[in-house]
Amino acid sequence: MKNFLTLTFFLVLLSAHAQDVFSTISGTVQDTSGKPLPFANVLVKGLKLGVLTDDNGKYTIKNVPQGQHNIIVSFIGYKTSTQAIEINERSKKIALNFILEENIENLDEVNVNGKSKETQLETKGFAVNAINTEEAGLRNIQTNELLNTTVGVKIRQNGGLGSDVTYSLNGLSGNSVRVFIDGIPISTYGNSFNLNSIPPSMIKNIEVYKGVVPGHLADDALGGAINIVLHNDAKTHFNASISHGSFNTTQASVNGLYRFDKSGLTVKASLFHNYSDNDYKVSGRSVVVTGLGGVQTPITARRFNDAYRSTGGKAEIGFTDVKWADKFFIGVTGSDDYKEVQHGAFMTITPYKDRFLESDALLGSISYHKKNLFTEGLDVNVNGLYGKRNRAVNDTVSYAYSWNGKRAIDFRGNEYQYTWRSQQEGGPTLAKIKRNVASIRTGVSYAINDNHKFSVNHVYSGIDREDSDALRSVLENTFVGTRDLKKNIYSITYELSAIDDKLKTSLFGKHYQQKTTSVDPAVATDANGNNITIDEVVSSNKNYDGYGFAASYEFIPNITLLTSAEKAIRLPNETEVFGNDGDNIVANSSIDPESSNNYNLGFRFGNFNIRKHAFTVSTNIFTRNIKDRIGLPIETSLNVDDELIVYVNQGSGTSKGFDAQLNYAYNNNFGLNFNISKFDLKIENQGIEVDVPNTPFFTMNGGLRYSFKNLIQKKSRLNAFYNVYFTDEFSFITAQGSNTVGNEFFEVPQQLSQDFGLSYAFPNNKVVVSFDVKNIFDEPVYDNLSVQKPGRAFYIKINYAINKF
Repeated sequence: MKNFLTLTFFLVLLSAHAQDVFSTISGTVQDTSGKPLPFANVLVKGLKLGVLTDDNGKYTIKNVPQGQHNIIVSFIGYKTSTQAIEINERSKKIALNFILEENIENLDEVNVNGKSKETQLETKGFAVNAINTEEAGLRNIQTNELLNTTVGVKIRQNGGLGSDVTYSLNGLSGNSVRVFIDGIPISTYGNSFNLNSIPPSMIKNIEVYKGVVPGHLADDALGGAINIVLHNDAKTHFNASISHGSFNTTQASVNGLYRFDKSGLTVKASLFHNYSDNDYKVSGRSVVVTGLGGVQTPITARRFNDAYRSTGGKAEIGFTDVKWADKFFIGVTGSDDYKEVQHGAFMTITPYKDRFLESDALLGSISYHKKNLFTEGLDVNVNGLYGKRNRAVNDTVSYAYSWNGKRAIDFRGNEYQYTWRSQQEGGPTLAKIKRNVASIRTGVSYAINDNHKFSVNHVYSGIDREDSDALRSVLENTFVGTRDLKKNIYSITYELSAIDDKLKTSLFGKHYQQKTTSVDPAVATDANGNNITIDEVVSSNKNYDGYGFAASYEFIPNITLLTSAEKAIRLPNETEVFGNDGDNIVANSSIDPESSNNYNLGFRFGNFNIRKHAFTVSTNIFTRNIKDRIGLPIETSLNVDDELIVYVNQGSGTSKGFDAQLNYAYNNNFGLNFNISKFDLKIENQGIEVDVPNTPFFTMNGGLRYSFKNLIQKKSRLNAFYNVYFTDEFSFITAQGSNTVGNEFFEVPQQLSQDFGLSYAFPNNKVVVSFDVKNIFDEPVYDNLSVQKPGRAFYIKINYAINKF
């Protein structure tokens, strides 16, 4: 590893000698009346460079090399237009606009030339969805809500804003799904920096890989990966937004970038703040008040100990679009949050009061990206983070509480106190976890020519953890234990493009290595009978190999067969090995990695453009053969009074199913999307194959969009949105034989939730005002272990932007 990193940084230091000249071409495509033409093809003749225009007819083509080029624009129903340009050292940015004349003779022709970046990604063979966030950035929706509309993706959330979130991809969920920000594992940033902290306006797109993860995201992502790609355009800009709504929820963000054109010096920064009381109404069998004689009365109550606050920011300085670097930044990221805890793993009849968590993080970062280093086709990427993360648990209240927010009473009418003198069993605590964290991702790729490409990637993640508790004795805190986890993952990839780009393949291999060490002081007796302090050390060092491939073949234009497979490994993470008091998780040092043989087979039809119609249909059949799956114990999940949970190896099993998606647009005004995902997930438990509990097996999502142009003011736009989410019923325990009496208590009912939103863009597009209604009909919605989520909610948001991306 050291030699590999040394070589990479040596290349970085010498890159100042690179002299390649590339330019960015941007502009608009309109018809003769000035109307923008969305999804028009813009191509650089003779090069594999091309894009589709966006909803406003705008386009940008980057990395166009030096020389003379012909730019060709085509759109169904219009005559093709060509303009010649010349790129030299002085032409870093070129503005080129096109006006197309209507061609009545070819109105019924299907337009299949050129592919957007999202389409190119989705036709490489991987089971992947590319989500464009431009529209979402104007609405009052969180990044997680946007992901929840994606086919095959299910967001699992234990409550409202700030609650624990996990991601399910085709049945594999939790830590089997890795989340990245520009290729860096988001877990490095800590609890106080998560996807709900990143406004969609800062995100360029989201890549969702299901089952098979490419080599450049080298990590132990068994079930798939979600990569958040932030905007990296070196354009001076400023964006600010603020929203407020139900449950006293406020979310604000500011981000901006300034670039000095002559030197390339670039400064960028972002800030965010989120707050919510999360005092939404809940009901159900566990939401009761216990009176005299132990009589339990069901009530509808408001959550009273669930407030959440997070604040953070990131500042970077460096250079962009200079000869020696496409991007070089050093920066600092800081964040902190406060989260009240309403109950344990389940919603029990005695919720918590005054139990809360606090987290903070301070991290330094460095990033370097350079395409065509020294020679054309050699690309280098380095991203690193190092810093500190802290988390504290505060639980010192001994009284029990009821769901009405008052102290609970026993059957005699006396206020009840826990014998363990805290809300959660185990006694009062002021526990702290201090972590030193590091992550560095290095990637080098070389394209021999247009048909062959090799790449090597490495990611290192390290955590040094120290636990303490101010309520322990001085002696206990003096001899505190430590927890260390080190992980290295290597990958090598070969990519082939053949048969006029109709066939695309990617072959990759991965090596996984993880070392964990737990050191705990203990008292022993020496040879003379004296008490001495020794270190009890529990450690492991494990190595595994994985491999896979992805392939696609375009039978006819825009009809593509996609197939992929991977032997994937997922190493247990820090929380599963060492536990975490704040999340009610007990340590399990003997837990083993899980593995899975993942297979995907699918088709993609589109993007087709026929006159004013555009549509895409895609489908995927998948199977996951899982060994040593990591999850909650199946045989003990009956006890809904459990406050603590532990992760174990459940056994081996299989997940298989399908998903499908339809996207349709008409005349840039109307849009429709629909997706469906259905699978089964079975595990062999004590010799019997059972459905994995706490897993929704059947989901559907749909959405409609319509735009009203020039409403009230010319060049303004009013967008109306409607989304519907369906989740079929599921149980959070396994089937208990043929006796089904009482099973309804453990059933999460069928759910249908609907949202509606409006956004109004003023003529200059600098100001956008949006209004959203979540869960219009106030339907009860639940998730993990039947924890209830917020009901109907209203939000308003104002977004202000200058020189948008």
